Amino acid sequence: MNTDDIVRTFLDFYRERGHELITGSSLLPPPSDPVLFTTSGMHPLTPYLQGRPHPQGRRLVNVQRCLRTTDLDEIGDLTHLTVFEMLGSWSLGDYDHPQSLRWGYELLRDGFGIPREKLYVTVFGGDEQVGPDLESLDTWRELGLPVESTRDENWWSNGPVGPCGPDSEIFFWTGDGPPEGSPTTDSRWVEIWNHVHMRYERGEDGGLVPLRQVNVDTGMGLERLVSVLQGRRSVYETDLFEPWMRTVPLLWDLDERSVRVVCDHLRSSVVVLEEGVRPSNTGRGYVVRRLIRRLLMVLWRGDDSRTLSDLPGEFVGTGTVRGVLLDEERRFSQLLVRGRRVLSRPEFRGPLSEEDYRYLHDTHGLPREWVGSVLR
Repeated sequence: MNTDDIVRTFLDFYRERGHELITGSSLLPPPSDPVLFTTSGMHPLTPYLQGRPHPQGRRLVNVQRCLRTTDLDEIGDLTHLTVFEMLGSWSLGDYDHPQSLRWGYELLRDGFGIPREKLYVTVFGGDEQVGPDLESLDTWRELGLPVESTRDENWWSNGPVGPCGPDSEIFFWTGDGPPEGSPTTDSRWVEIWNHVHMRYERGEDGGLVPLRQVNVDTGMGLERLVSVLQGRRSVYETDLFEPWMRTVPLLWDLDERSVRVVCDHLRSSVVVLEEGVRPSNTGRGYVVRRLIRRLLMVLWRGDDSRTLSDLPGEFVGTGTVRGVLLDEERRFSQLLVRGRRVLSRPEFRGPLSEEDYRYLHDTHGLPREWVGSVLR
């Protein structure tokens, strides 16, 4: 199945079960929202999870583009991405969590053809505030899937306050041989889908109160699902990344992890720039500036003659986005030239303290990784 087939199969499955297709929101939340970027499929639906009636009803499905910077240090592995798309389904006070789990398994098994022995699930085992999710545990056992109980790993929230609840995560076996261990003991079990029983609101004091309605919120990363269904080792080997992964290694001689970092950060930067965000030292602009400069540090490692101007026009265009990328490259190059002069001062010739690193970053804009590589 190519990516379009996978998306269509997902959407059709839920539409056949009474879900209305809603348009994915912008990557940029409205000005009143303190979050810089849309980080999850449920984020734009928060008011409706809290009880406001949705104009399209109580069963919804969509595809939402998201951006997360919490996993930046993981970028370059086989599964993490900065910008990704989330397949989501919702019950706003309609059907219950076990129904969502049963439908989820049906779609994976019959719609996508994933054999049962390749799946493992985890459920919330309880903590000081909420008891174990026995309802989900019993449902998975009835369906014949192996289940593991965890604690914090199976509690979902979109931040320190707001809607939250226990979740049930579905994992796929990516190893070469027969499945071994469990999701908490073997990293070859990769999470592909999360079903959240969204039934609490966490307040500023950390306490939980029941939501006005009990909801179900599911989210499945499209890129990760595509890699599973296409039998690929990583998300970067799917048809979604094929043009990038075909072109970047031909332009620049990079190791495998560096190729993935450059592809992710370039792709993510282009997406954010196309939304109208411009590099700056604060807010959303700082996020895109950080992405561009991180990819440049990888690109210049071992060869500072490499340049984003090498990229073909079909990847970054020939207009505004390309101009912004090249201007940011020029600015960063000039910053590093000044930075080398700063680091040549006598006070930076010995081992640096945390205070030194903070000063170099906050006063001169010098990234810690770059400072460390220069002084090595």
